[in-house]
Amino acid sequence: MVRRWGGVEEWRAPRSAGVAGVVFALLLAAVIVLVRLSIPEGAAVTAQGFTDSGRRDALRTALALVPFAGVFFLWFIGAVRTHIGAVEDKFLATVFLGSGLVFTATLFGAAAAARAVLAVAHPSGTAPGLTSWDFGRHFAYVLMMEYAMRMAAVFVCSMSVIGHRLGVLPRSLTVFGFLTALTLLVAASNVPWAELVLPVWSLVLSGHILLVSGRAR
Repeated sequence: MVRRWGGVEEWRAPRSAGVAGVVFALLLAAVIVLVRLSIPEGAAVTAQGFTDSGRRDALRTALALVPFAGVFFLWFIGAVRTHIGAVEDKFLATVFLGSGLVFTATLFGAAAAARAVLAVAHPSGTAPGLTSWDFGRHFAYVLMMEYAMRMAAVFVCSMSVIGHRLGVLPRSLTVFGFLTALTLLVAASNVPWAELVLPVWSLVLSGHILLVSGRAR
């Protein structure tokens, strides 16, 4: 395992992936928590309730973090693919890269939809229109939970398979990856807060990468 992630020249790529994965996990977790608190799903908050300045500020903060989360996620993908190099399986590499890019794009789309909800919450404190409120809120949640999380499930699954085939991930972390993918695929759209399993997986995986690359160094 150490040999795979070690080496003077190869050490930089896994360590970069580990750092990027940790930062991405922390940023995404913050985004999910802030969005969940500011725009609860279902009937937990009405358009009148969104006149609260605290909810709007929380959503503004979440939207400001989304681009940075996307940047570090792409950095993570690039660093991992650099380390895999010529030994990568073309099919798995295509699924890995494609699902990661689609996840990032869908995440940005969900953020744009949430930004639209924020735009109709007027600074004067008046409530947004019911039609625009319902459309923007549901559109953001559908993009995030129905599409982004399922693309994340494909990404996690492909990453786990690649790590298992190359022998760079322990069996326990591979199994955890498959369970994470299953949760994102099945439960994320129905169970509130289930999507937090994605940043948890990224944090655990990145911590493992940093630990192994540090030992190799």
